[in-house]
Amino acid sequence: MSTGEKAKAKTEQAQGKAKTVLGRTLGNERMTAEGQAEKSTGDAREAKEKVKDAFKG
Repeated sequence: MSTGEKAKAKTEQAQGKAKTVLGRTLGNERMTAEGQAEKSTGDAREAKEKVKDAFKG
């Protein structure tokens, strides 16, 4: 996995998780949903990079 893409995926995952927790704490459903979407984007990016790495090796 390229370092830049890995870092970007981890950042998206962390930001999404934080936003989800904050949204739940505040009772803000929209923020919670946005956080879940960001985390999912990070998860998908990480999975894509892992697949690319699997075919390289």
